Order: sequence, then structure tokens, then C-alpha cells
Amino acid sequence: MPPDKNGLNPQERRTTIGLAAIYGSRMLGLFLILPVFALYAEHLPSATPVLTGIAIGIYGLTQAVLQIPFGLVSDRIGRKPVIVVGLILFAIGSVVAATADDIWMIIAGRAIQGSGAIAAAVMALLADLTRDEYRTRAMATVGVTIGFSFTVALIAGPLLNAWIGVPGLFWLTAALALVGIAILLGVIPTPERSSVHGEAEPVPGLFGKVLRDPQLLRLDLGIFCLHLVLTALFLAVPLELVEAGLAENRHAWLYLPVMMGGMGLMVPFVIKAEKGGKMKEVFLGGIALLGLAQLGLYATQGSIWGIGLALLAFFTAFNLLEATLPSLVSKLAPGAIRGTAMGVYSTSQFTGAFMGGLTGGWVHQHYGTAMVFVTSAIITLIWLLVAQGMVVPKKQVGHFP
Repeated sequence: MPPDKNGLNPQERRTTIGLAAIYGSRMLGLFLILPVFALYAEHLPSATPVLTGIAIGIYGLTQAVLQIPFGLVSDRIGRKPVIVVGLILFAIGSVVAATADDIWMIIAGRAIQGSGAIAAAVMALLADLTRDEYRTRAMATVGVTIGFSFTVALIAGPLLNAWIGVPGLFWLTAALALVGIAILLGVIPTPERSSVHGEAEPVPGLFGKVLRDPQLLRLDLGIFCLHLVLTALFLAVPLELVEAGLAENRHAWLYLPVMMGGMGLMVPFVIKAEKGGKMKEVFLGGIALLGLAQLGLYATQGSIWGIGLALLAFFTAFNLLEATLPSLVSKLAPGAIRGTAMGVYSTSQFTGAFMGGLTGGWVHQHYGTAMVFVTSAIITLIWLLVAQGMVVPKKQVGHFP
């Protein structure tokens, strides 16, 4: 079988597709409950908005704490054993959540799900099994599965929830983890040896250099804020949609055009940023649009059309920023420190998801759902002010998310 259009040989192609499937299905499992859990939690014993937020976001805390250690352990004992353990933990957490009869058990299950932090080990295994000149392309393929998984989850979550309920979503997630193990052991080759790849995984000795770089720290703050407001959004929007008269089982039909439209509308802005030399202007405009969208959600309570248009603006900005941020990290931290920079970036992303659940839940409990949008807009404004000092790399090179 000849190399594909990206130059990957058959083994590299099989490895890339297989690892993308494992990575994407795991993220799909984490995201599936996002659009439906706030409504489900209203009927759980002991549930409060704060605990609901923690249940949604707690996976981010355990993921943030453990993803880099898991990657470092994989350097010592091998990639596959670490990934298998991570997927088993993910399955166990899913079963715990599926069989839970109160909010505390779901929090425990979600925390266990996040503790199966395999991202760094997956990328390291991919690096072991691909040639240097094609590694970035392979990583890009795996990386984009996060965005794809989120889009699928947002649409499929409400549809599946109407059929199998939230416990069923957790059982499905457990099954996806077991499928991932089967793919890993049956499809992915075992590398003859594992090496430390500075462009693909964190290197302990380089953390100081990454953490002292103000431009990289700006981007880390950006992904932290982006996923904070995203997680907080879904503590309020499902409730607002029901309040506006849209039945829970019909939410997917709002999310579908919103997500498709958001992806389509962001494309010309990405092209303008990358090819038109307007990266900073487009990036700052995306942050501003993100904040305005949240103010729009505050102003259009009770209107399904208003909420839909505000969500379209939100996801246009979100998709633009989600695509641009890792590109900038990769360009500002090329070569040997790229893996470490991406490790810190991913940790910031998952920490933001946890803080979004905690912050959104606390604001909802004390001030109502509408103030969740106002709080997120204020956080976005702070990010916009900090981002004013960003420096755009002069040389535009390849990247991976």
C-alpha cells in the first residue's frame, strides 16, 4: 500500500487512525453528558448547582494533575501499559457514574474518569511509531479529534439521552473505553523502543523555560479561560432553553445548526489570520466576540431564537480560538520544547474545565443562571486585556493542535 497524500506509510496511517480513534472516543465519552447533565442533576439526591458544576468539571482536575505524570511513567515502562491502565480507569469511572444514585457518586466517577489521563502517552506512542518528517502531520490528525468529538457529543448527547438516559451515556462511555483497549492491542503496533520526543511530550528539565515565557503563559491563560467559560456555559444554557420553552429532547436540533454554522463561519477568519497576516487582530476579535456572545445570552433569556443566535456567535468565536491557540503555542515553542509547552497548555485547558464547573455552579447557586453569563463575560474581558500584549510569530510553520 503506497503512502497517502500526507506521506504516511501503511503502518503510520494505521497507527494514526487507531490512536485518533482511541483519543477521540475517550474525549467523546467525557463530553457526552455536557449538554444534558445540568437538567438530569436537578432530580438527583443531594444535588446543588455547585455540586452539579463539580460533577461536570471534576474530570478536568484529575486529568490536569495526572496527564504529565502518566506521560513520564510511559517513558519508563512503555506506552501501551500506561494507556491500557488509563482506559481501564476511565471505564471504571464510567461504571461508577452509571450506577450512581446520588451526585456524590457521580462526582467520584467523573474524577476516576479523568484520572485515566492518557493524552501524553498517546502522543508519545504516536511519536515512537512515526518518522520525524511526518510526525507533526500525524499529531495534527489525532489532535483535531478533540474538536470533532466535542461537536459530535453536543449533538448526540441530547439525542442519546432521550433514548438511554444519562446512566446509559455513562455505560456507553465505558464500552468506548473497552473498544479503545481492543484497538490499542489489536491494531496499534508495539514500538521496538520508546524514546523521549521533545516535540511530542513533556520533558521535566524544560518546564522552567516554558513557565518563564510570558508569551506562552498568555496562551495558557487563554485556553484556561476558554474552557472555563465553555464548561460554565453548559451549567446554564440547558436550563435557559427549557425555561424558554424548548423541550429537553429537542435541544440537539438547536445545537446542530449552531455547531455547523459556527464551524463554517470561523473558516474565513482563520484564513484571514493565517494567510492575510491578521493573526493578532482576528484573535483579539474572537475573544471580544466570545464575550459579546455571553452578554447576548444574558440579554436574550426567554427567547429560543435569541439564545440560538448568541450560541452561534459563541461557537464561531470558540471554534476560531480553539483552532488558533494550539497553533500559536506550537509556533512559539518549536522543536525540543514543543512537547513540554503543549503539556503545560493541556494542563491549563483541563484546569479551566474544572474551574468552569466550580465557578459556574457557585454563581448559579448564589445568583442564578443569568449571572453565569455575566461572570463568564467578565472573565473573557480580563483575557482580552491580557491578550493585548501577545506577539505573533513572524514565521508561520506547521503545527499540531
